[in-house]
Amino acid sequence: MNQYPQQFSTQTAYTQPAYSAPLTMDQAKTIAQQYLDRTGNPDLAVKEIMEFQYNFYIIYYEKSTGRGAFEMLIWKLTPPGSMMGGGMMGGYGAAGVIMPEPGPNMMWNIKCSPMANGLMGYRNQASATISISQDHAQQLAQAYLDSHFTNAKTEMATEFYGYYTFDFTVGGTVAGMLSVNAYSGSVWYHSWHGAYIQEVDFT
Repeated sequence: MNQYPQQFSTQTAYTQPAYSAPLTMDQAKTIAQQYLDRTGNPDLAVKEIMEFQYNFYIIYYEKSTGRGAFEMLIWKLTPPGSMMGGGMMGGYGAAGVIMPEPGPNMMWNIKCSPMANGLMGYRNQASATISISQDHAQQLAQAYLDSHFTNAKTEMATEFYGYYTFDFTVGGTVAGMLSVNAYSGSVWYHSWHGAYIQEVDFT
């Protein structure tokens, strides 16, 4: 399994040149690509960018495996300190800054996590055997949706190292996402995005 380049931690917040706020999708594409270029890893690529009310959500994936590598956010406006992602990441939670997405991406990603050893770095546990299949994870995600939403349904899933992230719809319209731990089956709802607006796929 190829390691991500040690000279550039793949989940390090990176401040771009100043942008007017709120950011646009075109600006988010530019930031996401510039961040990708800085990794220096030819095996990484952008899978999709989703625009939400408060931020842009980016999936970076491995071209060699097709598997999700990590998730990043770009805030459209500087979030209040009380919002997860603003207070959690301190000064990183500002408009125009690309930063690791809080939650599962930081706590459950066993290959590339900024929480590894308390530093922005890696853990090479990518070969550990998972106990929750994607089908089982989808069942757990659906059970969570059934207990918290009306007319909600799990949709596309991305498998990351240690967890799965699912988009979901409410009444047929994209409404958000949630993740399922591939070892414990724990479900984590992404509460920091706000309303869904649009997305761009790159694969």
